[in-house]
Amino acid sequence: METIVIGHRNPDMDSVCSAVAYAALKEKLGATGVRAARAGALNERISFVLEKFGVPQPDFLPDVTPRVRDAMVTDYICTSPDQPVCEALALMEEHRLRALPVTDGNRVFRGVISENKLLGFILPPRKAAAHAREVHASLANIASTFDGVCLTGAASCEDRLHALVVAAMDVETFIRRLSNLDPGKTVLFVGDRSDIQRVGIEAGVRAIVVTGGEGIDGDIVDFAKERQVTLIRSGWDTATTVFFSRGAVVAGRVLEPCKVSFDADVPLAMARRSAVLSNQFIFPVLDGEGRLEGLLSKTDFLKPIGRQLVLVDHNEMSQAVPGAADLPIVEILDHHRLGHQATEAPILFINEPVGSTCTLVAGLYERHGQVPDRATAGLLMAGIISDTLNGTSPTTTAVDRHFLNSLADAAGITAADLAAEIFSIGSPLQTLSPEQVVMADAKEYEENGVRFSVAQVEEVTFAHFEPKRGQLLAALGSRVRERGLFFAALLVTDINTQNSYLLVEGNGDFLRSINYPELTDHTWLLEGVVSRKKQLLPYLTECLARVL
Repeated sequence: METIVIGHRNPDMDSVCSAVAYAALKEKLGATGVRAARAGALNERISFVLEKFGVPQPDFLPDVTPRVRDAMVTDYICTSPDQPVCEALALMEEHRLRALPVTDGNRVFRGVISENKLLGFILPPRKAAAHAREVHASLANIASTFDGVCLTGAASCEDRLHALVVAAMDVETFIRRLSNLDPGKTVLFVGDRSDIQRVGIEAGVRAIVVTGGEGIDGDIVDFAKERQVTLIRSGWDTATTVFFSRGAVVAGRVLEPCKVSFDADVPLAMARRSAVLSNQFIFPVLDGEGRLEGLLSKTDFLKPIGRQLVLVDHNEMSQAVPGAADLPIVEILDHHRLGHQATEAPILFINEPVGSTCTLVAGLYERHGQVPDRATAGLLMAGIISDTLNGTSPTTTAVDRHFLNSLADAAGITAADLAAEIFSIGSPLQTLSPEQVVMADAKEYEENGVRFSVAQVEEVTFAHFEPKRGQLLAALGSRVRERGLFFAALLVTDINTQNSYLLVEGNGDFLRSINYPELTDHTWLLEGVVSRKKQLLPYLTECLARVL
């Protein structure tokens, strides 16, 4: 089982650093198959911190929706188009399969052979009885089905139409019957009756199979050699030998097409809906060139997916990586309001009113008696610094300050120095496009039946704000329309003055309910407001309550 530790879909410093640090702790505690991941792009500050402490970027997983490749079987059994169906049947019996895929030498999928198809071929219905004796196969394959031994001539490998004829009659009757047959297609099955054998040789039949394991007169063998008739001996009785012979047909001649096939990247739920409506036993998973990558049966759709999630720095599904709701969520570490959906089983859920998820992770290291290495300690400090504005945010608690101090020795840097380095990295307003800014650390919420989005960026000055204000509002408007939101907001925070600008686009009644000093249309000054979680979000939900 793979465990993915991942933050919200628009990652900030805290979500990325807490995911990496918590995955490292779980590995220290003996967990296997754990990896940290991120659901979105990293900003310059996060990339700087990771590089500073020599930590690789966590894996980029923009979507964890279970897909066909998560359930398909890759160690499948298959056969080739030129393999006799008797051998294919043996494979199906050995592995208890109801259908067997057929591929060529390049793994290109050709179709399937199924129990139903083979049963209809070996035991044809009465309406097809006139053709029941016909077998399109090579003489070599016919002989191999009953372990026949060639006494004269050679069993040809040429695939052609043969008529299986049993001489279970008086010789005169057989002579009359033979006149209605094409000797060149006839494979004659007969016991130790030399008179019938001789008549068949004289008629120039394709081959004679002498059944029962009986000896064959020497003059018959010589006569067959002289007339170039293939003489084959079977150790089985006539009925069994003929029955086996029908299995000489190669798989390519009894193929069934698969009307339903899948690409490995198709969402599993979508594939399941198609499979439910189909009567196929198996569903091939093909690449763009028709090669077989795997197989699905209907029971494979019921298998649990081999991965689970640990959510950090969020608990609302609207903020989670797409597909999270389709996977087991086994743990949540967060410091925001509760909004998580019900789980099928009890989970570890740590939610505390601290300034940073990295504070929670640092506390877990301490609880388990583990000391983080330099890199991990540095990441934990960076997450706390970013989310608490180095301890100046009103969300900061004594616990946050405690770990900022205690981690400094392990990280080899003071909180003040690390904060100065982090916040000196390029301005988001200058380095990102307006569309990227309004998506930076954006979180979606649902309140009283409406959805809205709130993003936040930190600046060291408001100097870059006014030139971008119009473009930022346009980007917020696009987000409202594309996501069907009631409103979209952006909080631009000056970490030096501890003030923020709020830009909002959306429902007019909601905009009129905001009573902070309005600088210009859709823009307000929020003095002393730096926390989205503790200061802005409660205020916005109050405004919503007034207009809904």
